[in-house]
Amino acid sequence: MAARYAIYFAPAPDSPFWRFGSAWLGRDAALDTPLPRPKLEGDASADWDDVALEALTASPRNYGFHATLKPPFRLSEGQAVEGLIQAAESFARAQKPFGCPSVNAAALGRFIAFRMLEPCQAMTDLAAACVRAFEPFRAPLNAAELARRHAAGLTPRQTALTAEWGYPYVFEEFRFHMTLTGAITDDAVRERLAASLRAMAEAEGASGVMRADAIAVYEQPASGAPFRLLRRIPFHA
Repeated sequence: MAARYAIYFAPAPDSPFWRFGSAWLGRDAALDTPLPRPKLEGDASADWDDVALEALTASPRNYGFHATLKPPFRLSEGQAVEGLIQAAESFARAQKPFGCPSVNAAALGRFIAFRMLEPCQAMTDLAAACVRAFEPFRAPLNAAELARRHAAGLTPRQTALTAEWGYPYVFEEFRFHMTLTGAITDDAVRERLAASLRAMAEAEGASGVMRADAIAVYEQPASGAPFRLLRRIPFHA
């Protein structure tokens, strides 16, 4: 399968959010290198050993620490990664930095993620603008990709968004999140881990206002390969 690309939000590499999120996942997507995971603290430590945590973080580790703005896509016919990066640079020049309020680790359905606990219209608007701006670079979903999406139990609106934009969770369906775990079916276990991660993140300064001052182009060079941060492009407006 051809390479895939995505437009993500990624905190600055020297920020507490990036350091904590990358370390927890066990991989730095900017350096494309493994990282030692911090020791799990709090009540959740009795629920998980190192092997279980490695499995729990496998999927988000493969995608790299991020929040999705324009979800992964193959390049459409006639497009090249150089053109995508040029478009991202042009897009970023028109954007102004802003702060995302009240960001902390919390449950999101069966998962745990960094979430904004207060609304942030600026981030919602940024995600919508990215979906539209980079659409010319997106190849249509193939039959297997469509089938996988439809198997997820989408609402009629999400199905329509998938047909038009290739992804169900855009525009009014968008929810900012930076995934920290795979699915955890036990509610009590999930809440204990969320509380532990919240305390650990707060101790490292990875809570509160998160600065959004760039977009990032991520690349998955081959099917199943980890995504890597190809270019982080600061806002300049």
